[in-house]
Amino acid sequence: MSLLKIDNIHVYYGAIHAIKGVSFEVNEGEIVTLIGANGAGKSTTLNTIAGLIRPRSGMVSFEGKPLHKVTTAKTVSHGMALCPEGRRIFQQMTVKENLEMGGYSRPAKEIPASIEEMFVRFPRLREREKQIAGTLSGGEQQMLAMARALMSKPKLLMLDEPSMGLAPILVEQIFEIIKELHAAGVTILLVEQNAQMALSIADRAYVLETGTVSMSGNADDLLHNDAVRKAYLGS
Repeated sequence: MSLLKIDNIHVYYGAIHAIKGVSFEVNEGEIVTLIGANGAGKSTTLNTIAGLIRPRSGMVSFEGKPLHKVTTAKTVSHGMALCPEGRRIFQQMTVKENLEMGGYSRPAKEIPASIEEMFVRFPRLREREKQIAGTLSGGEQQMLAMARALMSKPKLLMLDEPSMGLAPILVEQIFEIIKELHAAGVTILLVEQNAQMALSIADRAYVLETGTVSMSGNADDLLHNDAVRKAYLGS
């Protein structure tokens, strides 16, 4: 069943035509990844889905409902959450306060149980519960950003460059967490510059080049595609 559908969206930054007729879909229970070089339009696509950017034309629909004109807050209430590029945690707040902010769209009485759920899933955050978020390590900040997004109980979790700036061992930890979330029933749309890692865990993939989808298919097939390997995998 199609959970998210993007139909021929066009996005502009002033006179710059950043997204040029992109179309794709994410089915319930999948991990779908968008790969491509810097400037290909991956983050812009996620921000458009999340309601942070308005497409000039085209449609974003979630569970069959058009969302391309609703506010970001309404997008979250419909069941989508974005873990943004650069993490964007609330630096001056504690870990617990960041998690509370992530649950703003839900009834207050449900928040404590959800925070406990995040502490079970991310034990390091329990150890840092009262710590100011800006003093966490890069890997801990990424875990906090993901946990904050999960506080809204999303049906679709969008992850924008979760491995950015992390040491290889931490990248492996983050991708293990992504696989665990998927196994727990979370549908995931992943934007990731580490194409090798992204394709290794995804079901399907789309390759973006200068604002257009140039290739798509089964992730394992693309992982072994010569053109993809030469352009994005360094082999």
